[in-house]
Amino acid sequence: MRTLFLVLFALLALRQLQLALVDAPKLDADTRNPRRADIAVGRGTIVASDGTPLAITRNGRRVYPLGSIAAHAIGYASPRYGTAGLEDAFDRVLTAPSAGTGAWTEIQSLLTGGGSAPHGAEIVTTLDLNVQRTLAAALGQRARAAGIVMDPRSGAVIALAATPSFDPNTLDRNWSALVSDTASPLLDRSTSGLYPPGSTFKIVTAGDALDAGLVTPATVFIDTGGLQVGNFTVRNDQNEITGRQTLTGAFALSSNVDFASIALKIGPDLWLQDAAKWGFGQTMNFDLPVARDRVPGRDELIPSVLAQLGFGQASLLVTPIRMALVAATIADGGRTPRPYLVRSIAGNETSLATAPEQLAAPLSSDTANEVRDLMIAVVQHGTGTAAALPGITVAGKTGTATNPHGPAHSWFVAFAPALAPRVVVAVIVENGGYGAAVAAPIVRDVLRVALARTRT
Repeated sequence: MRTLFLVLFALLALRQLQLALVDAPKLDADTRNPRRADIAVGRGTIVASDGTPLAITRNGRRVYPLGSIAAHAIGYASPRYGTAGLEDAFDRVLTAPSAGTGAWTEIQSLLTGGGSAPHGAEIVTTLDLNVQRTLAAALGQRARAAGIVMDPRSGAVIALAATPSFDPNTLDRNWSALVSDTASPLLDRSTSGLYPPGSTFKIVTAGDALDAGLVTPATVFIDTGGLQVGNFTVRNDQNEITGRQTLTGAFALSSNVDFASIALKIGPDLWLQDAAKWGFGQTMNFDLPVARDRVPGRDELIPSVLAQLGFGQASLLVTPIRMALVAATIADGGRTPRPYLVRSIAGNETSLATAPEQLAAPLSSDTANEVRDLMIAVVQHGTGTAAALPGITVAGKTGTATNPHGPAHSWFVAFAPALAPRVVVAVIVENGGYGAAVAAPIVRDVLRVALARTRT
């Protein structure tokens, strides 16, 4: 009997250890766990780059001082509906040890005599509140839109927003309305919205063709208003005819006809190889979840589809953060930085300071500089003059992305100052129409504020 008792005790002890050390993370994260009712107790803070609180615990409740302004980036921690955003991605370090690591921590607390109430770690983000407010306010004038602001030198995300947004302070009360809203206010369109990139993708097409030696900035194209490829006719927006232009002119005036012909020169196999070099279709290493781009397979790349891919149409779908990285690649001389939103973590036995990393290098520095000059021409005398700033050289690209569900989406991506870039901005306005008219002014206004805070 004594042996049986010892065996049963050992099995019970092993089960308790499994629950405490192996199963605890999964159980703690389960929204059905009663312990999640205390999710805010001792939870660590999330702050902006200047230390301003973005998520704090007050009187046993999680409070979000900025409300809807940074809701998609910060997310929420709800006892009823779980976590999202940074609150979800860093839940383990934000959770107070006694509330989040199960029975083992409680046993340790008893053995050591307790002590002061434990707290989760503090997360310092890279968000600049002036830029964040400017971006959120500008996007908020539109029904559905998204944008992201980044430092191309490091990959630090300065601002990230989408509209419609939501107030995480009232999430529990308004949950039913939020999840049934057809505008999807809980969706972070900047990281999870998938759209055809339209003519912003001409940055990639031009870069790939220049890098492969298929064209030069002086190569001459003749746009007569249409290009027949199989059963498909390529036309420009509003049936414009750009006529005889060098690559610089074709890019500045955004000729679909010319860029369709460039894509045909690149060919399907090289197009797919280059897309992989840029990271299209691959999982993105970011602090928040990012939807994977939709890249057509090799069997889809018949000539008519390849021609449309040259100007960002057909079945290609990307996120705004992906297009921000495309612009950042040109701004940083052909190197793609890893984007990050969390600058440092301190506390809860965790210490982390983010160091800049490089994700890829799809272009040579010489090619990147050539594409930069093409983008400067867009803002100086092409389709993107609405993004110009007095005394500052801006490099940009418009995009008017057609879609089968309504009016075209309006895109603009840019960086400045063009010769020493400190800020990249990518904006999309769903069903906004012509990119130059809608998205470009938003980017201009955000650039102005962002450049004012990054003078060094």
